[in-house]
Amino acid sequence: MRSLPLLTTIVLAVAALVAPSASAAPRIKDIVTVENVRPNQLVGYGLVVGLAGSGDRLRNAPFTEESLQAMLERMGVATRGINLQSQNVAAVTITATLPPFARAGSTIDVQVAAIGDASSLQGGTLLAAPLKGMDGQTYAMAQGQVAVSGFKAQGAAAKINRGVLTSARIAGGAIIEREVGYALRSAQRLRLALRNPDFTTAQRIAATIEARYPGAARVLDPATVELVGNGLPLIDLYTEVEKLSVDVDQPARIVINEAAGTVVMSGDVSISPVAVAQGGLTISVSEAPQVSQPSPLSDGQTTVVPRTSVEVDDGSGASLAMVRGTTLAQLVGGLNALGVSPRDLITILQAIKAAGALQAEIEVQ
Repeated sequence: MRSLPLLTTIVLAVAALVAPSASAAPRIKDIVTVENVRPNQLVGYGLVVGLAGSGDRLRNAPFTEESLQAMLERMGVATRGINLQSQNVAAVTITATLPPFARAGSTIDVQVAAIGDASSLQGGTLLAAPLKGMDGQTYAMAQGQVAVSGFKAQGAAAKINRGVLTSARIAGGAIIEREVGYALRSAQRLRLALRNPDFTTAQRIAATIEARYPGAARVLDPATVELVGNGLPLIDLYTEVEKLSVDVDQPARIVINEAAGTVVMSGDVSISPVAVAQGGLTISVSEAPQVSQPSPLSDGQTTVVPRTSVEVDDGSGASLAMVRGTTLAQLVGGLNALGVSPRDLITILQAIKAAGALQAEIEVQ
């Protein structure tokens, strides 16, 4: 059995022992977003040309053939009725994210992915294609040389693939043509949305703002704090408010990744009275077959006789008793003293939770 590194447990103990300080309190701008000020997803369809025979086979991808014919006809080339055989073209989907306050003429990155049977987009060029939002309006135009991060090499008896050859990226490959308007200057109220909704954190944000600007903030729900200008421009008010620091509160939570053997937990997890017994059970099975020879001048046959040895080791169990008020840091420290591995630590935490002694939410990934 492959043992997991003890570093996971050490990092776990250190993280549990570190308590947040007032100087480390995050700013309001780091824990909230302005409602409706968000990025927008764009999507488009286009053709990548210039592929070295690794594009779509037109007989298998009729949409590629139709798109190629339509593109050539727009350029004055008649192709109807002609049997196209090119494999240097691939139909692709184009996706991009339009950030808030993006201005016309600025550029954004785009992601290109093949939708036909093309084997690689290496060395291709995306022809001009519109990128549309969910409202059907065109917000950007994409074009440029695609960059594929993977590669493929093969010979007569072996081949090597790295990465995905049918997905590519174009840095700054789209030019914004239409802007998304935000009427912040004329707004009378501004809603701040917490990235991690919490009643206590929302109340602390409102109280911190009220202490500096009376009557400027109120809590609507655990995820929203409303900001009121009260005669001040909201943009100017938010510019000052976002610099204020607030202590963030969060529920006690433990996140467990069983596949990687990683445990991440908040520092305010408490343990009720409980006793933990940890023991190891090792079962070893070994095979030592022996060869059985017949007696001289007999008509017997040489055979292989199996010999199996089974050993069971119960190990040495250990127990650790906790008293009321024990913190997670003390628990981890005690389990480390027992030499508990990260994998066993995960099992112990789940067992303590099942016993009702762990006052935290466990999330298993």
